[in-house]
This record gives sequence, C-alpha cells and structure tokens, in this order.
Amino acid sequence: MDTLTTSHGGGQPLLHQKGAETQAFGTLVQLPIGLGHDTRMYACQRLNRVLADTQILHSLYKKHHWLMRGATFYSLHLLLDKHAEAQLAIVDALAERIQSLGGVAVGDPRHVAELTAIPRPPDGVEPVPAMLSRLLDAHERILIDARDAAARLSGEGDEGSADLLVSDVIRTGEAQVWFLAEHLVDTPLVRG
Repeated sequence: MDTLTTSHGGGQPLLHQKGAETQAFGTLVQLPIGLGHDTRMYACQRLNRVLADTQILHSLYKKHHWLMRGATFYSLHLLLDKHAEAQLAIVDALAERIQSLGGVAVGDPRHVAELTAIPRPPDGVEPVPAMLSRLLDAHERILIDARDAAARLSGEGDEGSADLLVSDVIRTGEAQVWFLAEHLVDTPLVRG
C-alpha cells in the first residue's frame, strides 16, 4: 500500500525532471498586443541589453555595499543598498516587459555576463572613490544605451518600452548618479 501511495501521488515531489527548451532565447511568441514582429524583436534585443547591464549594476551595488570602508561607511552602506533595491525593481520591470512582448528575458548570470557592456571589476576591494566611480561609469553606459533605445523604440511605435526606459531606467539612473557623484566632491568639512 505504501508503494502505491508514493508512486501515484501521495505528496512525493517528482524530482530531477528535465525537458526540452520550449522557447529559445532571441525568439518571439505571437501575442495580440498591436506591435509587429520586427518591432517586438528589436525591442527585446535592446531591452535585454539594458537588462543585462542593469543586473550587473545591481550586483556592483551589492558588492560595493558590502565592501564600503572609512568615515562614510554607514551612510554609503545604506545608500548603496537602497540604490540596489531600486535597480532590482528595474530588473524585474525590464524582464516582465520583454516577456510581455513575447520574448525571453536574460536571467542566467552566465548569460548576463556574455551580454553586458559593463567592465568586470577586480574580485577584491578597491578604494571607496574608485568603487563610486565604477558605479557612475556603469550608470552612464546604461543611460546612454537607454536613451538611444527609448528614442528608437518610440520611433518604431513601441511607446510602452520607450516609457519604461525613460520613466524607470533613465529617471532612476539620473537620480542615483546625482547622489553618488556628490560623494566624490572634495568639500571641506569644517572650514568654508
């Protein structure tokens, strides 16, 4: 009786399942959203590039959040974590947009590493100003690409993707750049 129960349901998870890929990366399924195949394909390609870079930016924020040092440790530790959370929300929004266009969002970190344009940092610890500069450089790369993608996608009639890039990626990125850059201003603390 126990054999029958466990082999026919009985709550036992069906482990170690494998299956054929149902949709390849770089392909589309047809969805009735009023955008043509070529527009959706182009949008998915551009959004996946921004998505890969944004995933790397999120990881850089977390790495630098953990590695902060010195007199500004506490404030930067908190700030970088807050920025990382905002970038993670953008990652999710970009991935969901790609899926809603019928594409496949890049998700595996190894695949992300193949697509990103953001240079790999050293594995160890850099000085705090170098870490902040690295984050600013990553933001700038994303902002340049996102502005170009938003303009082109708007021209293709994909206002949804363009709006996501402007409203989330660009506006959040610009604000985060401002907060980070202010930490690199050489300002006297006690004399004016």
